[in-house]
Amino acid sequence: MKPAGIGRVWRGEASDEPSSSAGAGFDAPNPAREDARPTESSKMYHFRSVIVIFLTATLSGNVARAELKTNIEYGRAGNQALLLDANVPEGTGPFPVVIAIHGGGWCTGDKSGKGDFAPALKALTANHFTWFSIDYRLAPTNRWPDCLDDVQAAIRWVKAHAAEYKGDPDRIALLGYSAGGQLACLAATLARPDTRVQAVVGLAPPTDLAADAQHRGSLKKWPAMRNLLGRDSLDDETLKLLRQLSPINHVKPGLPPFLLMQGDSDKTVLPAFTRNFAVKLKENHVPCDLYFLKGAGHRIADWEKFDPAYPEKLTNWLNQTLVIR
Repeated sequence: MKPAGIGRVWRGEASDEPSSSAGAGFDAPNPAREDARPTESSKMYHFRSVIVIFLTATLSGNVARAELKTNIEYGRAGNQALLLDANVPEGTGPFPVVIAIHGGGWCTGDKSGKGDFAPALKALTANHFTWFSIDYRLAPTNRWPDCLDDVQAAIRWVKAHAAEYKGDPDRIALLGYSAGGQLACLAATLARPDTRVQAVVGLAPPTDLAADAQHRGSLKKWPAMRNLLGRDSLDDETLKLLRQLSPINHVKPGLPPFLLMQGDSDKTVLPAFTRNFAVKLKENHVPCDLYFLKGAGHRIADWEKFDPAYPEKLTNWLNQTLVIR
């Protein structure tokens, strides 16, 4: 299926119908006579059985035995080391690459993905992706744009070092949840040649921060943003800054394909804002797939309760978007 501009359309989604080829070509031998001479059909059966056994043994030995390397330094900010974890798949590669950016309101969270996008990382591992999950500087100790600077530094580092981890530097996707989704989408829309990537996955990403702040009524009702900006008033200067932080205001033709996933009952990031972002991408002829998980809220740790297959849908999309052409 071709990707839709906006909608619940999945490239590579498995059909619910049983395969018509199940068991095809496996002619059972006739055991009625022990002294019967083997027929061509029975010879073919045994030959195919040997092939199946061989393939089964081969594949079972290659099931996502990946190596996780932790606390790799991708940069420094003063005396602080900026660290990431790297998943290195078994095999020769080069494999498609994902840079994962955790959520936590720009103030909490870490590269482990626990309580965050850990199911997505597990699915990426099972599907032989080289992935890098990054830490970045958090508010309120660090203010904007420190976290964005770190994401951009991580992209440059991954491009330079992906091959050392069996990754393909020409097939890189950004994946971010919540605040990490804002950073992923903004980094992609602001990208220069040294930070350009080939795909973006935004999981409940805030993409219109000015509209979000106005909807809330004040920064007092948005402590995470107050901590990030170090501002208390929603004045004209703050609104101008929030517009600069909003990926929706930087959309232009030529951006990489986007996958946007979100719970349709999200009360933290309104689904309408995500839908508006998808429309803006489409208006600029940027490929975008939009998927809402029915009944799910903002907390990604609960998403599998509403759609157990969402990590698989995510990896299917990445596999098809990052395919070697």
